Amino acid sequence: MSSKPPLRLERDEPPPRLSDRAIDNLRFIRETMESAGTFTALSGKGIVGSGIIALFAYSVAGHELNSPRWILSWITAAVLAFVQSAIATWRKARATDTAVSAALARKLALAFFPSLVAGAVFTAVALRAGWFVALPGVWLIMYGAAVMAGGALSTPIIPVMGASFMAMGALALAAPVALATAWSEASRAELLSALMALGFGGLHLGFGLLISRRFGG
Repeated sequence: MSSKPPLRLERDEPPPRLSDRAIDNLRFIRETMESAGTFTALSGKGIVGSGIIALFAYSVAGHELNSPRWILSWITAAVLAFVQSAIATWRKARATDTAVSAALARKLALAFFPSLVAGAVFTAVALRAGWFVALPGVWLIMYGAAVMAGGALSTPIIPVMGASFMAMGALALAAPVALATAWSEASRAELLSALMALGFGGLHLGFGLLISRRFGG
């Protein structure tokens, strides 16, 4: 009587451990929540448009910081730039089928607008007190703070753009003091107008083109 080797069954793959499943589920939930809480449809073309509007404002505003033409030119440019950028972003969101939930819109508004409101309040005080030389620096630095805060809910390049505006604003605030004895008042005003053009014009154009190329418009 021949003896047959015992039948050996192949060992099944061990079932995944419960802890591994839990980690996978948590990772999926976290990625889903991060995706839902991030706005990626900011329009680079809209940012480029803001830069073009700023350069046009620089060309018509002149360099007298206390003149109604200078103040109204830049305030009008800010309103136009915001409106056209919002429209461009809305169109990009529709074209890319990017959903913007009410919760995300509320987070964006709470992150972006407080710094702008603070800047508007300081502008009113500065106009009343005659601190015209402080306006370029305040506008640049408060706008940069708004972009940085809002950018925390968007792609990483947006906070970098905000930080660049804040650096330009710090320079515009420091320059009049540092050059008070070496430069005339007219020369300092020309420098501040140029920093406005370099910031609101140049930075918008540069970052807008970069965002448009990397993130599809």
